[in-house]
Amino acid sequence: MQVSLESAVDKRATVENLFQFYVHDFADFWETRRTDFGEDGRFGLYPPLAAYWTEAGAEPYLIRADGKIAGFALIDRHSHSGEPVDHNMGEFFVARHYRREGVGRAAALAVIRERPGQWELAVARKNTGALAFWRRVAAQVAAGPVDERDQADDRWDGAILRFRAV
Repeated sequence: MQVSLESAVDKRATVENLFQFYVHDFADFWETRRTDFGEDGRFGLYPPLAAYWTEAGAEPYLIRADGKIAGFALIDRHSHSGEPVDHNMGEFFVARHYRREGVGRAAALAVIRERPGQWELAVARKNTGALAFWRRVAAQVAAGPVDERDQADDRWDGAILRFRAV
């Protein structure tokens, strides 16, 4: 399957629509409900979503599999650990029917390999499947050891993987 990334700078509405599926899936990993349906039947969007079209260093991408939209990758410079970062995988989503086909792995590797520097990948505590995925990705792209830490504070609750990509 051919996996590619496409800038979503001009496709904000598409990412916002896909975000509905992301919120639905991700709700399984929250300790408490963080959003409800609005009267239009849609989840409210996270406040930081708009930042991917306005903040310096933020980059929104669509993930395509054989030319069809398969998900999104949202890159920013937010540090969950409080330490300096060049890049952070802010949000990453692959539609269920593309999972376990290598689409997410190919997209994640492409995103990271195109951006050398200090990376941070934060994984929600209850999202154990994603942690295994991100450990494999980090091991493939890290130019040295991957620093994995468990954090539970006001910045993040879960694992944080830090590494340098070249």
